[in-house]
Amino acid sequence: MIARIYRSFFYVGLLYSVIIALLTIPAVQRHATFKHALRFPFYTKYDLPEKYGLAPGKTLNTYFTTPDNCTLGAWFALADPSTVIDAIKTHPTALILHGAAGTRAASFRVDMYRGFTSRLQANVFAPNYRGFGDSTGSPDGPGLELDTYTSWKWLLERGARPEDIVIVGHSLGTGIAGQLAKRLAAEDLRPRGIVLLAPFSSVSRLIESYDLWGIPILQPLQSFPWGLKLLKHIARIEFDTLAAIQDFNAPTLIAHAQDDTEVPHAHSKTLIDALLEPLLPGAIIQLPNAPGKTLTTEEFFAFRKQQEERNLKRGQIVKTTDVLNFGMIEEFKGLRAPITYVETFWGSHGDIGAQEGVQDQMAKLFGLGIYRAEYERESDSVVDRVLHHLVE
Repeated sequence: MIARIYRSFFYVGLLYSVIIALLTIPAVQRHATFKHALRFPFYTKYDLPEKYGLAPGKTLNTYFTTPDNCTLGAWFALADPSTVIDAIKTHPTALILHGAAGTRAASFRVDMYRGFTSRLQANVFAPNYRGFGDSTGSPDGPGLELDTYTSWKWLLERGARPEDIVIVGHSLGTGIAGQLAKRLAAEDLRPRGIVLLAPFSSVSRLIESYDLWGIPILQPLQSFPWGLKLLKHIARIEFDTLAAIQDFNAPTLIAHAQDDTEVPHAHSKTLIDALLEPLLPGAIIQLPNAPGKTLTTEEFFAFRKQQEERNLKRGQIVKTTDVLNFGMIEEFKGLRAPITYVETFWGSHGDIGAQEGVQDQMAKLFGLGIYRAEYERESDSVVDRVLHHLVE
């Protein structure tokens, strides 16, 4: 019996070692990160979006080419019956940057498209990155960033204004959305808004906390210096949203479900804390982060006072609303634009973007759906004031 137990541990350890060794191979890393070979629904008929629940004549299947000659497949779903050019000029458009695995026809993504076109009265432009769906090429970090920027340019070339485009990233797509938002800010372009659904703060931090069915499979490696080096080697694609988010220059909504078992909602809290940090009193005294080091009595009381002041300021800045049977909403004015954080009880990882309560907060923050007329009146009023000032 004991020998059988030892053999079981040996085989489990051997399997674990093989998996970790495989993850050091670039091709295996690519598939483990992007899961692009999982093209569900299988045998997708991309030119027949009606098969997947979208209304007849509502969605155009189209293709476009990136500067490095990859052909990307995409769907453009109309908010109202019209041509694509007319729809782009008369309605805001959500640029959907999807997560790992699946195609643009995946059912949970189609659910989100339907909500955006009906509840938010926004067009949906949903490209598949290189290597996903029927797009050519193979995914990598720089390639996916180029794909999203090319998608942005595709909309501009057809008459969209930056202020009419909402960038919506989900899961893996939040890391790509963060890099796109940073690039647009550097070019002094301001989209209508940025949405991060179930985001991670960075790939390396996600690897540190990643678990499979509740089991932290990479945790043992973090106990050894060589293990930490190996994890950093595995995380060749960083998508560091935590570093990029301070550059965002547009209203930003972050949404995460408490029952998300793939990416813990602590990642979203980390991003929100980063946006709040410049607005709070400085954290001069830090807790020791090395064994054997302690605070003096004076330092401890100073630290406690510092934390009380920071918590008080946070309470003054952030408006918190608890919503019965839904979750919690936090709103505050960031350094460069308004911020909304939505933490829901439900939605898991894939369905957070289809939650109507989440979509309602998007509508409110970005002036979509029932809030669009008020948003446009306020925008016109700002323009009138600027013109009046210039005339004077």
